[in-house]
Amino acid sequence: MSAGLHDYEYAVIRAVPRVERGECINIGVLLYCRQNAHLAARTHLDQARLLALDPVADVAGVRRALYGIEAVCTGGSQAGPAAGDSPGQRFRWLTAPRSAVVQPGPVHTGLTADPEAELRRLFEQLVL
Repeated sequence: MSAGLHDYEYAVIRAVPRVERGECINIGVLLYCRQNAHLAARTHLDQARLLALDPVADVAGVRRALYGIEAVCTGGSQAGPAAGDSPGQRFRWLTAPRSAVVQPGPVHTGLTADPEAELRRLFEQLVL
């Protein structure tokens, strides 16, 4: 590994309003960098795109789920029981497969010198 570069893991957060159809939109990115214990998420819900997939989608519920993901990333008191977990444990919990409207995609890896800049880049490329 080159000097100054750190390995990181990331996953796209998807909204799947009708799980049986499998259609989804990207609504966020999670990024974890073990070397500097960096865990963060960037999210954005395009309500019009979500409702195009399902006109009766629970927009408020999706927004609550995104707020919860962001709270778990920060690890503060609003993270609930996960607040005491390490950033790596919280990332693993957030990326565990689940059958719900808000789902993590597969985990991917990369190298970066600046995890926050990499999160911004991934967010712009994969979500916006």
